[in-house]
Amino acid sequence: MTTDVSPAQQPTAAEQERVRRFWQELGLPGLIDVHTHFMPDRVMRKVWAYFDAAGPLTARPWPITYRTGEDERVARLRAFGVRRFTAMLYPHKPGMAAWLNSWAAGFAARHPDCLHTATFFPEPGAARYVRRAVEQGARVFKAHLQVGGYDPNDPLLDPVWDHLAGQGIPVVVHCGSGPAPGAHTGPGPTARLLRRHPGTRLVIAHMGLPEYSDFLDLADRHPGVHLDTTMAFTDFTEDVAPFPRRETARLRELGDRILLGTDFPNIPYTYHHALESLARLRLGDDWLRAVCHDNAARLFGL
Repeated sequence: MTTDVSPAQQPTAAEQERVRRFWQELGLPGLIDVHTHFMPDRVMRKVWAYFDAAGPLTARPWPITYRTGEDERVARLRAFGVRRFTAMLYPHKPGMAAWLNSWAAGFAARHPDCLHTATFFPEPGAARYVRRAVEQGARVFKAHLQVGGYDPNDPLLDPVWDHLAGQGIPVVVHCGSGPAPGAHTGPGPTARLLRRHPGTRLVIAHMGLPEYSDFLDLADRHPGVHLDTTMAFTDFTEDVAPFPRRETARLRELGDRILLGTDFPNIPYTYHHALESLARLRLGDDWLRAVCHDNAARLFGL
């Protein structure tokens, strides 16, 4: 696997200026991106190799636009004017989560503008290492039901959900069935989770694609449910899982619970395109200000 970015993919100074102009024209102090990925180097390289191979969970070409070293990726976000970002990381088997959390704590200490991120897996000891991560300052967790292949209602996770709900800590959860369904994706398992742990704060990754309407319904029923815009509305996603335009009015109605997410650096297009895709929904500047900054600032008390 190469770690170079092709000239066609290479972000430019012009893109940096376009991103900054986007939020400056909205009168914002910058952007808050709740869905960006930073992982230990060897884990990130394996993720990139999976995308390069068009693995079964992607099944289509997926060039990584921002395939650079960690420090350069952090610098890129800052140059774009991203005030806060996350280090979304996730285990795919038992025994990984505590190690990932240890790495993430060090990353957050090195980069105070990162919202300290942690994760978990249904395994003995999950409650213990989640409590430790919270004690160390974790402010957001990531759960990936597709990659992890687990049911969020696994009894081993009951004390985890209870603790995070009690602390008011959001969990960004990949629970939609895109880009490929898993054994526990779709609205059903997440709806059961919210019935069993009604105080849980969830951020539905990718707007729940492709089950957009079902996850908007969940947000209607549960005030603690938010959605992030990661990859939704972009040309890349619209080709295979278009957002139903009949639901556009609901984006406005839930405009105080939709958060900017991008999947940086693992996106097959530029960062600016993700922002442009939101603007072309034509929901207005107030909506864009809320989504790109204010909602996350309120959720995380920034």
